[in-house]
Amino acid sequence: MLIPSSFRSFKSCSKKKIFEPKPLIDIFQDANNITIVAEIVGFNKETFKINVEDQKITLSAKSKERRYYKSLNLPKVVIPTAMHTKYKNGVLEIKLKKAETEADQHAP
Repeated sequence: MLIPSSFRSFKSCSKKKIFEPKPLIDIFQDANNITIVAEIVGFNKETFKINVEDQKITLSAKSKERRYYKSLNLPKVVIPTAMHTKYKNGVLEIKLKKAETEADQHAP
């Protein structure tokens, strides 16, 4: 007897993995700062680790059920110690101060 697909048990569906959409990440810059806005839902503020070196930033977070890791190249060199973060309603905002380079000092 053939069972129509609309009447099949949920067991056949439960074997498929459900993938969450990738978090959205935007990078904005003005004259003095670079701002990174990342939509990362499901983590506590304390679980985030942010590592900044020259023109690269690495974001990672870990909870009991899941992990997140992302490495991004920044448009300019930044000062790692001048970082401000804010995490609210699943949105992480990181503000970094741009480092002055010799080219910036000689610009008109």
